[in-house]
Amino acid sequence: MNSKLLTYILITFSVIFWGISFIMTKELFLTEEHMTVTVLITIRLAIASLVMLPALALTRRLQRIRKQDIKWFLLLALCEPFIYHLCETSGVQLVSGSLASVVIATIPLFVPFGMWIAYRQRIRLPLIIGVVLSLTGVFIMLMGGEGLTGNLKGLLFLSGAVIIAVVYTILLVKVVDKYHPLVVTTWQNVIGLAYFLPLMFAFDSSALPLLSWSPKMLLLLLVLGLFCSTLAYAGYNYGVRNLGASEACIFNNAIPIFSLIAALLIGQEIFSWGKLAGMCIVIAGVVISQIPAKKYK
Repeated sequence: MNSKLLTYILITFSVIFWGISFIMTKELFLTEEHMTVTVLITIRLAIASLVMLPALALTRRLQRIRKQDIKWFLLLALCEPFIYHLCETSGVQLVSGSLASVVIATIPLFVPFGMWIAYRQRIRLPLIIGVVLSLTGVFIMLMGGEGLTGNLKGLLFLSGAVIIAVVYTILLVKVVDKYHPLVVTTWQNVIGLAYFLPLMFAFDSSALPLLSWSPKMLLLLLVLGLFCSTLAYAGYNYGVRNLGASEACIFNNAIPIFSLIAALLIGQEIFSWGKLAGMCIVIAGVVISQIPAKKYK
């Protein structure tokens, strides 16, 4: 398979998993009254780490972190999953999953400027057009839902997640060419789990015995841990390595599409032609963003 096609497939699956993660996270908060932010994230990371660390070790694909790169992995894990998931999950707890996904979809608007500041990476015209166009589609979708209203505290948490995601993408460039994307993701989750465990036991350990531990809850946590916290990040990291940070990040604009589809399927949203039009505009923006700049000369 063509390597670029494989990259597009992997990063598309990442966006799908991240899109439905907002709906699944919201569902956990709605059905488990004792679920807390730190408990949810800690269990999610524990599942991802307990599966992927032994799997990579047994297949001899687990690369050790080089001494000179330890600081970058510590910073990566501090950004994502630690601070990012604290902000994102706290935001989802306070606003709808669809609205949360729309806020997160603004990340590509800021990544190119972050890359320019950090690495003087040129901002391509097709990328700017694609970002503006896809964000237009996102807001068309949004206006067909709950509009621009939402819990202010929740929106502030989500805005913090956007800022951290930009910093994460800038830092990711430091290691993504040295390690396999799945290895980067696995070490992120392991280090992130080490960050979260003390926090959870200090503040929310009493919530653990109060959870239902129902099959539905376990299934949602498994999907969040294995697909959303592991495979999705690995696909995104692969995209950054092969497409570049700004080009890979633009795919995040499609996250609300899959959040909306998931919400429609479970009855949280009502279909409208405006939402469909917004989806089409987002997809057009993503496609335009991948056009090489030389075609515009």
